[in-house]
Amino acid sequence: MINAMSLLVMCLVFTSMFTNTLSLTKEQENDRIIALPGQPKVAFSQFSGYITVNKKHGRALFYWLTEAATLNPLLKPLVLWLNGGPGCSSIAYGASEEIGPFRINKNASSLSLNIYSWNKEANILFLESPAGVGFSYTNTSSNLKDSGDKRTASDALRFLIRWMARFPQYKYREFYMAGESYAGHYVPQLAEKIHNYNKNHHNPVINLKGFVAGNAVTDFKYDNIGTVEYWWTHSIISDTTYKSIMNSCNFTSRKYDEKCDNALYYARDHEFGEIDEYNIYTPSCNKFSRNRNHKSRRLKNTLVRRRASGYDPCVEKRAEKYYNRPEVLHAMHANYTGIPYKWTACSIEILENWKDSQFSMLPTYKKLMSAGYRIWVFSGDTDSNVPVTATRLSLSHLNLTVKTQWYPWYVNGQVGGWTEVYDGLTFATVRGAGHEVPLFQPERGFLLFESFLTGRNLPGA
Repeated sequence: MINAMSLLVMCLVFTSMFTNTLSLTKEQENDRIIALPGQPKVAFSQFSGYITVNKKHGRALFYWLTEAATLNPLLKPLVLWLNGGPGCSSIAYGASEEIGPFRINKNASSLSLNIYSWNKEANILFLESPAGVGFSYTNTSSNLKDSGDKRTASDALRFLIRWMARFPQYKYREFYMAGESYAGHYVPQLAEKIHNYNKNHHNPVINLKGFVAGNAVTDFKYDNIGTVEYWWTHSIISDTTYKSIMNSCNFTSRKYDEKCDNALYYARDHEFGEIDEYNIYTPSCNKFSRNRNHKSRRLKNTLVRRRASGYDPCVEKRAEKYYNRPEVLHAMHANYTGIPYKWTACSIEILENWKDSQFSMLPTYKKLMSAGYRIWVFSGDTDSNVPVTATRLSLSHLNLTVKTQWYPWYVNGQVGGWTEVYDGLTFATVRGAGHEVPLFQPERGFLLFESFLTGRNLPGA
């Protein structure tokens, strides 16, 4: 006998089979991607396009939705992915190197499947944010020089509300957010915006359940101290330079300090060598001339032209070729306004003119934990830019109660990393992963994401 719940599930499955073929609105049909150039055949639907978030200034954010690769995508949650920088593209990194369904082949004109794509478990919405990043644009040129945390969060909330008006089938769906690096600001700040919005509306459409952040910029003081500790403990810098940095840098202030900057400059230019700071044990891209002007961008402010490593240390260059191809622009409904510059993975102009940056995300974490959201933080342990030592030091100042003590978690009989579960937050490391965890350790990253969605602890021995 079929019970009521089984009947409901069957109805939803049946509905989902026809939603993308028979029930598209005109706006959705306009955004539907029939197929990307060089793309292998897939069974899931894709959409991309623009949502205007500020009509007066002409700000519009570009998105790419890859629906869940299952028979019943309507039964799967919606996950928003954000990359950081600030100023870097979620399509360049999240979609094309990390969690998206496709990888750009070496010829930069065709795609292959990512067997560990996160859309096996969820509908993934990639957002290029703020305006001026990737295909997202503004008609007010001064916006490229006055972006900051507050406006980015406000525009992202407005994007979600208007995007769900265009795709009402996602209203009230379980909604999660994920991101890395400077998205350690974007994700919890947007979560707080959504939380406040939902409190002030009788029938909120954004059913936020939680978020997960990787190698996340968290607290200016503790992140910086933890980063220098990582450099020293991993033999990247000398004892002398370590002491010089720690003695001359006041990490409670963002004011320019010549002694501090000189010490950091010496470390990077004379002791680092030509390594990939985002994964210190993999080859660096030998076609890249490292930007040595660090004086105006201390530590966390250097997160701009990060180099991807892993199987191809120059993989980022593929994206910059592929997403500038006219046939790709046409297929993705991108740049139809004629943006007067090429698509790039990161906008240096936005990074170097960032106006406001929250000193510490810890108060925001406390607020969101008290509201009961599911919060996970993870760290690839070979990243020297936002390293595991920085994140652990920052989180330690939340003074959380331990629920499950530190233990190794496993994938296929191998240690995938280590984790500790607290009252209100789960922290996990990913062994052998750099700044972009799903790029360097895709299987481990996928299991972590799957565990996060289900709310289960990572598997022990």
